[in-house]
Amino acid sequence: MAQIDAIGRTPVVIVGAGPIGLSLAGDLGWRGIPCVLIERSDGTVFQPKMDMVGIRTMEYCRRWGIVDDVENAGYNRDYPQDYAWVSQLAGGYEFGREPFPSVRDEARPEQSPQKRERCPQNFFDPVLTRFARKTGNVQVRYCTEYVSHEERDDGVTVTVRDLASGAEETIECQYVVGCDGGASRVKENLGIRMTGTPALTYTTNAIIECKGLEALHDKKPGYRYIFIGSEGTWSTVVAINGCDWWRFSIVGDGTMRTLSEDDVAAAFRRAVGRDDFEFRIISVMPWIRRQLVADNYGTARVKIAGDAAHITSPTGGFGMNMGIQDAVDLGWKLQAMVQGWGGEHLLDTYELERRPVAIRNVNEATSNLKLMLTPRENLSAAVFEPGEAGDEARRIFGDAYTKMMKREWYTIGIHLGFRYEGSSIVLPDGTPEPEDTVSTYVQTSRPGHRAPHVWLEPGRSTLDLFGQAFVLLRFDRSLTVDTLRDAAHQAGVPFNVVDIDNEPARAAYERALVLVRPDGHVAWRADTAPEDPQALIDVIRGMYPVRPEMVVSEEVATR
Repeated sequence: MAQIDAIGRTPVVIVGAGPIGLSLAGDLGWRGIPCVLIERSDGTVFQPKMDMVGIRTMEYCRRWGIVDDVENAGYNRDYPQDYAWVSQLAGGYEFGREPFPSVRDEARPEQSPQKRERCPQNFFDPVLTRFARKTGNVQVRYCTEYVSHEERDDGVTVTVRDLASGAEETIECQYVVGCDGGASRVKENLGIRMTGTPALTYTTNAIIECKGLEALHDKKPGYRYIFIGSEGTWSTVVAINGCDWWRFSIVGDGTMRTLSEDDVAAAFRRAVGRDDFEFRIISVMPWIRRQLVADNYGTARVKIAGDAAHITSPTGGFGMNMGIQDAVDLGWKLQAMVQGWGGEHLLDTYELERRPVAIRNVNEATSNLKLMLTPRENLSAAVFEPGEAGDEARRIFGDAYTKMMKREWYTIGIHLGFRYEGSSIVLPDGTPEPEDTVSTYVQTSRPGHRAPHVWLEPGRSTLDLFGQAFVLLRFDRSLTVDTLRDAAHQAGVPFNVVDIDNEPARAAYERALVLVRPDGHVAWRADTAPEDPQALIDVIRGMYPVRPEMVVSEEVATR
């Protein structure tokens, strides 16, 4: 299908071809919705900003059929995933370590058919690009810059510029989504402000090629080392490919500073603990660690997603994964609007559902950062002294730091436990909201929550039933649901009924009828068919406005 017709029209224009824009484009294309993806760079990733693909994101990859591509993208899945906190690598002290199996050996959690993966952005973006293009509905235009847009009641005119020729052109579309990062021009043109802390730390990242780093020191291999000196926590090293590429981060404070390549090289030698080795600095990028959430997520036809909507410290690995959740929430809603079955208020629920999740996650990430930087506040000099007294000081500090840092390492509740409480397209059933925890997650079919995973047969999960339509799971065949199915079809809503004869699934889903949205969240559940099927369908497709009391009152924490 053509993404732009002969007179320059397409249903959706997406600005920014990072992982969020690529995920949204791929999801729309997978749903049969043509779109154009605009990216000012040539698509090359010089500074991979993420490397952990979370469990929920891997569930989306399963839906899209790209799990194998992610697993085989290039990261060494046999590389140890330990976290360790040290004074330096060669000859320094190791204060503590949290052991993890390799990505290949890590077990899947019982709550999901997938597990998290290591796939840095320089590997992940190409996987998403191939997926988007393979749908046949996505045109990716690199070296093309978004200039401006003009929104009308019936559509949007987008002006873009070819960076090679300087020529400008306009594209007519129904919707625009700005996935163009924290400095989003789409957000700027919309006049959207952000709330929170604009500068937590000034940090410098360097991608370094160092072959045989493990042989240069006496510490066991690890995915991430946190370096702690007399000044406290000062840097980290992360295994980018599980082989010879490393991300070295020099973590500053709230004071702006600029480091030269020589400064970075000297700091890396300090971290390694020796000078007699070769390495190559591939790229250096200063950046500001922030804690910000947009005050709103856009207008009727122009939305923002990913870092354009929320900027978070990477401590916890929430940022990209949260942005891809934005993309999936938007994907089915844009499909509904383009195909004509979405109600006039459906897109209003994007901000209603996703902004509270952003507030929750950026606050949690900042809490993790503060824990990581705790040694700056109360570190005893004794931990650097040799002898028995130093050993005891290191043991006490290491045990306390290890215990404290577990909150960042174990976050299944963050990745799977987010819910759309109070959403106007979710019908509550009066049951109390379960506790929102970080490190634990109990599956529930309560409306607004992620639909539970249960194995229906080897290799086939309940989650494999969801994606391109509303799915009514029926656990009691004696219940007649014809009127509900008819109401959906009359409204043009894609709607499937699936009968489940599986005791574990029946127990996990808790009700005889459970209606699951295209994004895999529960919209409604009951033990009997609805009395007014048309009213139910009108609710879930966004026919009713968002009420003021539905808008989240929680705010972004400040320092």
